[in-house]
Amino acid sequence: MSIEITWLGHSTVQVELQSGEVILIDPWLENPSFPEGFELKRVDLMLLTHGHFDHIASAVEIAKKFSPHVVANYEIVQWLGTQGVEKATGMNKGGSLDVLGCRVTMTHAQHSSSIEVEGGTVYGGEAAGFVVKTPNGRTFYHAGDTNVFSDMALIARLYQPTLAMLPIGDLLTMDPKEAAVACEFLKPKQVLPLHYGTFPALTGSPEELADLVDAAGMQIDVLAAPPGDAFDW
Repeated sequence: MSIEITWLGHSTVQVELQSGEVILIDPWLENPSFPEGFELKRVDLMLLTHGHFDHIASAVEIAKKFSPHVVANYEIVQWLGTQGVEKATGMNKGGSLDVLGCRVTMTHAQHSSSIEVEGGTVYGGEAAGFVVKTPNGRTFYHAGDTNVFSDMALIARLYQPTLAMLPIGDLLTMDPKEAAVACEFLKPKQVLPLHYGTFPALTGSPEELADLVDAAGMQIDVLAAPPGDAFDW
């Protein structure tokens, strides 16, 4: 049995392990690209890359419904505690945590982070990404929101992710051109594009990334399935 991965629009990704346990990353279930009729049936682990609403808007609701183990930076976990979420672990970049038989490592990202509250915003710690080594020994990388940065080569050296989940939309994150360079650094076998098409300003496309990857001679499969279509990994 394979691991099953489903992009749920924007940066929300569901990963169903061979055990049936489910990892949910950056939950925003009301995003405009969320697949109609899709229903979360369980969540055992929730990973939050940073505090912007389009990455944590559904986190409290899901935490209270499914009681997953929530992993985020220290500041987000402190805020979650004020919202009644208790089953959460705060960590920081370079740290790792064993949960669900996975090895979860927080990595660097270059982006801002804040949490919207009534009357304004509060500090959301530094934005991050996650590398997850699954129980079957395969490793994926969810970059969160970021531009390309040369230390992605260190992520490749340290963790060898075969699947990279990368934002490509432009304006708020890297565009396909930067994402193609990220592919050069990371050397994955597959790339799942994220953070595009949600709003008109997010103009990057998987097709553009695939063309750039092909032109550079990289043997990388760019996964362009619509939201809600699961693929085996």
